[in-house]
Amino acid sequence: MNGKKILVAIPTYKEAQNIIELIRQIKKNTPNIDILIINDKSEDKTLELINDLNDQRIKIIERPKKNGLGSAHVMSIIYSIKFNYNILITMDADFSHDPIYLPKIIEKADINNFVIGSRFVEGGKNNYTGFRKFLSFTANLVSKKILGIRLNEFTTYLRAYDVESLKKLPFNKLTAKGYSLGVKIIWLLNKMNINLIEVPIVMGNRNLGKSKIPKSQIFVSVFDLIVMKLNDLLIIKNINKSKISYKIDYKCNECSNDLMIYYNKNSYKCLNCNILNEIN
Repeated sequence: MNGKKILVAIPTYKEAQNIIELIRQIKKNTPNIDILIINDKSEDKTLELINDLNDQRIKIIERPKKNGLGSAHVMSIIYSIKFNYNILITMDADFSHDPIYLPKIIEKADINNFVIGSRFVEGGKNNYTGFRKFLSFTANLVSKKILGIRLNEFTTYLRAYDVESLKKLPFNKLTAKGYSLGVKIIWLLNKMNINLIEVPIVMGNRNLGKSKIPKSQIFVSVFDLIVMKLNDLLIIKNINKSKISYKIDYKCNECSNDLMIYYNKNSYKCLNCNILNEIN
C-alpha cells in the first residue's frame, strides 16, 4: 500500500448478521488499514458486537437516530479529512461488495484519482435478478447519458477517493440522499477534473438481512439527475476550490460531535444529530 494511510468506511443499519464476518474478510484482504463503522442506532447489537472485538484499528460512530446512507457517506468523508487519511474507501455492509476487490481498488487509488467498482465494464458482472437488475442497469445508463460522463457505473458505493480531492468538494451541495448522493459526488469530481477509473467487480446480492432502500428513492434519483443536468446547462460551470465548506474543530452544541458541513451563512450542520450550529 506504499505507505498510504487508508480508511475503509462502512455505513450500517441493522447489519449485525453481516458486520463481523465482513470485518474479518476486509482484514484478511487488506491488513494494516483502519475501519470506520457509522451505525445509525440499529438496536440490533451492532455496537456491542464491534466493541467486543476490542480492535484499536476499528472505530465506530453510533449516531442517535437513522440519518440515512447519504449522510453517513458524507460523515465518512469529513472523518477521513479530520484524521489525515490519504485514501478513503467506502463499501456496503451486506456483502454485495466483496472485500476481495479491495486490493485492486487500492492499487488504482492515487492522487487526483477516483476509483469505483463497476459491474458494467469488461470483467464485471451484475448478479441481481429481475426488476432490481433491470433498474440498476437502467439507472446507470441514464446517468451516463444525461450527465455525459464517461463512466459505466455511478450508483455503487464500492469506491476509493483521494482525500486531498475531497477537501475541495462544496459540501453544502451534497444534499442528495441515498444513491443519488453517490451520483452527485461523481458529477462534482468530474467537474474538478479528477480521474475517474473503473475496476471490474461481480456485484452480489446481500448476504443476510433485508434491504432498507425505500422504493421512493427511484423517483428522488430521477429528480436529482434532472437538477444536475440543469445545473450543467444553466448554472455551474466549475467548482470553487478555494472555500472550505466543512468544520472539524468545533463541537456541536447538541451532541459534541465535531464533524460538520457548511449549510448557509454562518450555519454548519452536524452530521451526527443533524442540528444546525451558528459559527461566526
